[in-house]
Amino acid sequence: MKYRQLGGTGLSVSEIGFGAWGLGGDKGGSRAYGPVDDAESSRALRRALDLGVNFFDTSDFYGFGHSEEIIGRAFRGDRDRVIIASKAGMLDAEGRQDFSPARLRSSLEATLRRLGTDRLDLYQLHSPPVGLLLEKPEILGTLRDLAREGKIRACGVSLRSPDEGLKLLGAAVTGCVQVNFNLADQRARVNGLLDLCRSKGTGVIARTPLCFGFLTGLYTETSSLPGSDHRRRWSPAQVERWNQAAGLFAAALGLPGAQTPAQAALRFCLSYPGITSSIPGMLTAAQVEENAAASGLGPLTDEALIKVQELYGNGDFMEGPVRTGP
Repeated sequence: MKYRQLGGTGLSVSEIGFGAWGLGGDKGGSRAYGPVDDAESSRALRRALDLGVNFFDTSDFYGFGHSEEIIGRAFRGDRDRVIIASKAGMLDAEGRQDFSPARLRSSLEATLRRLGTDRLDLYQLHSPPVGLLLEKPEILGTLRDLAREGKIRACGVSLRSPDEGLKLLGAAVTGCVQVNFNLADQRARVNGLLDLCRSKGTGVIARTPLCFGFLTGLYTETSSLPGSDHRRRWSPAQVERWNQAAGLFAAALGLPGAQTPAQAALRFCLSYPGITSSIPGMLTAAQVEENAAASGLGPLTDEALIKVQELYGNGDFMEGPVRTGP
């Protein structure tokens, strides 16, 4: 496993991290990837640590705290070996949010209790409207206060979109941002966010690197998925677009071959020096082993990278008709 510096946060994180949304399951009526087996989740977390993964990203919204609880139990006694990131601000699936200083402080205390620790490594705002952050500087100011108080080591923003990232970095300073980035969603490259972050020394955490699992080629339809799996809510047309994307990029990269589709998708993310860590969602030890191995395979070749950039073009696979070719 290789490691990269997360911008100016002072944190050295594994370039393959562990996205822990799914570990929250459907606790409290939340939506992620359906029900989960907590024992299997713990095995996956421990296997990740064995393989050198030290960066674990969660939120108090994932299973309404259940994901944090599982992580806390799995690493009790090994706290100094892991870097845990969490988020705050999301209240419910309907989109209600609260980023008030009082809420951020109370949410952090609850997160620390669930994790069984006295300090969080990285505290992120969970999909805030960037306009709100610019109108109310006390929000980011609260995170900096928490760092000075020793409650957190670093802070960042989990962005709604790459365009919001441009607005934020144009007017404020943050140690790192988290943004969607994958073969089928290269907006952060196209709009210049990755380059801007690199020039400013801002770390980038790439979430959804497998595009909710669709880039693995394992999910050609969603009707058989559990009702609490968020992918059931995507339209058939959108699912078809992502499946088309999976096929197009697999052909461009010569898959299957010496690498799995998941490994190729992760290697794509790691091909950009501006990206610090890619955090695929993982539920089993087998998924951990497959994904962690991508670090040892290294970035894509320049030729392969050019191919997938040209295939993507200037759009993404969220808009327009289903694409059948470059």
